[in-house]
Amino acid sequence: MALELSNRFPAPPGLADEGLQRTKRQVQHPDHLSLSDSDTDTEDDDVRETGSDSETEPNEAPQMQSRLSVQAPAHFPAKKEDSGDQTQPKTDGDLHIHSVLECGCEVMTCQFSNDGSLLAVGLCDGSIKVYSTDSGELTQTLKDSSSVLSALPVTSLRFTQSGQSHCLLLATYASGSVRCWYIWGQQCVWWLKEARDGERMQRQTLSLSISPSGHQALTGGSDSFIYLYDLATHQRRQIFGASGMKTVMDGHWLRVIAVSFHPEKETQFISGGWDNTIQFWDTRQQHSVRMISGPHVCGDALHIDPLANQILSGSWRKHNSLEVWDYDSGKKVSEVPQDPHGDSKIYTCHWFGQDHIIAAGTQANMLRVIDRRSLTTESKLFGLPSAIFSSSVCPSGQWAGLIAATSGDRVFLLSRNQHVKKHHL
Repeated sequence: MALELSNRFPAPPGLADEGLQRTKRQVQHPDHLSLSDSDTDTEDDDVRETGSDSETEPNEAPQMQSRLSVQAPAHFPAKKEDSGDQTQPKTDGDLHIHSVLECGCEVMTCQFSNDGSLLAVGLCDGSIKVYSTDSGELTQTLKDSSSVLSALPVTSLRFTQSGQSHCLLLATYASGSVRCWYIWGQQCVWWLKEARDGERMQRQTLSLSISPSGHQALTGGSDSFIYLYDLATHQRRQIFGASGMKTVMDGHWLRVIAVSFHPEKETQFISGGWDNTIQFWDTRQQHSVRMISGPHVCGDALHIDPLANQILSGSWRKHNSLEVWDYDSGKKVSEVPQDPHGDSKIYTCHWFGQDHIIAAGTQANMLRVIDRRSLTTESKLFGLPSAIFSSSVCPSGQWAGLIAATSGDRVFLLSRNQHVKKHHL
């Protein structure tokens, strides 16, 4: 990893329609995706950067008036999706509520650190809370004057490391900014505001992915374009998007809600969003090289299993909401049936080891652990009053396999082991 930090940072305490060919662009706008005229707002500055002092960012945070229609599946909501009934969360099968984190504000996204020791939680008010996975205690709150003033949600989080092995956290915001936080110093070490060259149009940054080497990062947003950054220089290297040709769809034409590097291929990534396509990209080309039509992605619901070379996609819809695709051919491998106890419109899904899938969302407000072979639900978390916008699986360490699922202002930590010690929160 090439990110360089100065030696003045304190050391951390002792302890992240089937079909491969290009198709003709369908110009009709999906009925439930209607946007207001103020989908994005203007900003006086183009892409800007600072050094390590986050307070030097201008305080005139963009007063974005983005509003979605009531029917639109929002990556960040105008208000909670709440049934009104304060039901008691329950689990069945071998899934158990390990502990519950009370975050004090609507939780939009969560992410475990690569070593499994930390859980970062992005909130609707623009702040980030970092918890110890071991104790469940709040260890840091990450915010600065700009994020406080804009009060717009954190939309995605990814852990990485500096050249000196400092633990860093990349975060994207609905205000259109990207920030890199040094967690133990509670300091924003660099930041940038996203806008295309020569344009004053401010975009909402909605998704984030880091390359296998850790040297590059992708962001997707409300303007249908994908940006590639060099994490050593913090400079934008490329903008990916559709060519505008009417005969092919070689890029997105609506919001990009998910981006994902191939875990073993530095130059390849996929993306999905509101235009009902998964686009395949090569970082050496400006436009997508192929596509799959069908998935309607509205959250962190697009992931690649490098061993099976398969894509898992989750869609915000009642039917065909969870699908598996072959990465090379683009053919659909399987479609996961809905749970007999309720339909889910998917916001978040993940591969869970080699044998299972995790999927969660709204309507049923339920998280399912699904057997990858039988495609049936083995266990689930249900009875939640709010939608599950985000989930994360602890990748390693003592708590490997622990599941985090957000609902309202809480994060549920779920275990499939009855003997795991519980946090007392």
